[in-house]
Amino acid sequence: MNALLDSIGYDSWVLHALVWLPVLGMGLVLWSEEERAKKVAFWWSLGVCVLSLGLWWAFDATEAGFQMTSTTPWIESWGVSYSLGLDGISLFMVILTTLSTSLAILGSFNYIKTRERAFYALMLLLEAGVVGVFVATDVLLFYVFFELTLVPMYFIVGVWGGERRIYAAIKFFLYTALGSLLMLVGILYLFWRAKNLLGAPTFAYSDFLLIPLSGTEQLWLFTAFALAFSVKVPLFPLHTWLPDAHVEAPTPGSVILAAVLLKVGTYGFLRFLLPFFPVASQHPAVVGTMLVIGVIGILYTAWVAAVQPDAKKLVAYTSVAHMGFVVLGIFALTVNGLQGGLIVMISHGLSTGALFLMLGMLYERRHTRQIADFGGLARVAPWFATAFVITALASIGLPGTSGFVGEFLALLGTFETHPTIAIVASLGVIFAAYYMLPMVQSVFFNRLETDENREVEDLSRRELAILAPLVALMIWIGWNPTPFLERMEPSVRAVIERVQSASPEAQAAAAAAEAIEEAVDEVGGDPVDADEELDAQAAAGAERAQ
Repeated sequence: MNALLDSIGYDSWVLHALVWLPVLGMGLVLWSEEERAKKVAFWWSLGVCVLSLGLWWAFDATEAGFQMTSTTPWIESWGVSYSLGLDGISLFMVILTTLSTSLAILGSFNYIKTRERAFYALMLLLEAGVVGVFVATDVLLFYVFFELTLVPMYFIVGVWGGERRIYAAIKFFLYTALGSLLMLVGILYLFWRAKNLLGAPTFAYSDFLLIPLSGTEQLWLFTAFALAFSVKVPLFPLHTWLPDAHVEAPTPGSVILAAVLLKVGTYGFLRFLLPFFPVASQHPAVVGTMLVIGVIGILYTAWVAAVQPDAKKLVAYTSVAHMGFVVLGIFALTVNGLQGGLIVMISHGLSTGALFLMLGMLYERRHTRQIADFGGLARVAPWFATAFVITALASIGLPGTSGFVGEFLALLGTFETHPTIAIVASLGVIFAAYYMLPMVQSVFFNRLETDENREVEDLSRRELAILAPLVALMIWIGWNPTPFLERMEPSVRAVIERVQSASPEAQAAAAAAEAIEEAVDEVGGDPVDADEELDAQAAAGAERAQ
């Protein structure tokens, strides 16, 4: 496979294709006939998905930096470039985006009945925006893609959603847009500092990494970026827009929202917060706050989910709990924690996306999402019940599924640095079973009493084709996570090393080493004569660093 990819030059052009092919497909959908729009959108998105799968083999798992990079000047007077790249963090997010989009479009064939061309065009535009977020290596370009994702999702919820769709769409838009403005202020401040430092305007990610920031500056900028990403995740208590958006959104909108849009926030933590503001990222007050917020999100939303009568709203609240595990893993500031957070992101995209797809399939059959309206469906739809049970078990983190691998590593990484937090957060695994298993019992294994439930059809071939790859990936990651961990480890270690190098201890050691070199040079390189001078210079360097 690698030889085949090398022979066709699988390089930077692939990233450009993954961004712009969905835009081209959007145009084709708008030009097609109304009844053919969904087929054009699906086959086009499937082609983009297949193209993205080649990244798995073309990616060099031994490199930590960006690969397949390319940079083209865009707005030169502002220092903005059209710059793309891929590393071990964004690799999985890109593949998850293209896979989720094609499956969500296929799953909407019986759901979307009006304005089909507009709907599928917006789905492809959303795909382009999300892929752009994950591959942009110019910070302003990232912000453009970040904001672009708001537009199609706003219309998807507001036009094709439920009865309270306008309220949900506006709430989603306002929460995310207001948070994004704070990040824009932070980006402009970094641009000003970079311009003064380098003597030329630049928004390049690599240039922003070079900016020396004081501890106070880092804390303020960390807050601005963190609020924007926390709304997107969303973290408690900024999560209130999510249940409304999920419940009112059409099924494909809920799938994309859960599978990839929430990951934009946690991706921002990994890509920007930790590398840009390493001192603030390890400040005890910051770390403690983020870990406590993550734990509250895990426990509180689990309790809220347990009392929901609406199955879709129950699953919506579980997203906040899962993202709490991601935040724990990230701010544990360990390799295991960050890898666990990334696996939870992938697993949540697979399992929660599948749950929303199956709830949409149930809604197409019964036109209700109330848990009490179902019962005994396993007798009439055994394949449906099998897929739902496996997905639910992956969601709660059963060993042998992707959910277990991610949550275990996230908790393990947290235990290495904050054992008490890890022990409290582990209760979330128990609470997950408490809210998920009763729903599964009520819907599939209670008594089959009503005629409507007796007439529920099992999965069709189209629906099997949608769910099969998601279920297979949940099991594959659960039993053999090594290929995933190997590809993300170098990039994760690079992030951790950057944060650790900014710690007071590391700075003191570096200053002491520099002082020692200067002392040796001053005495002519004779280590015997330089002993006293070495000790004095090392102590002075350490004192200055502290």
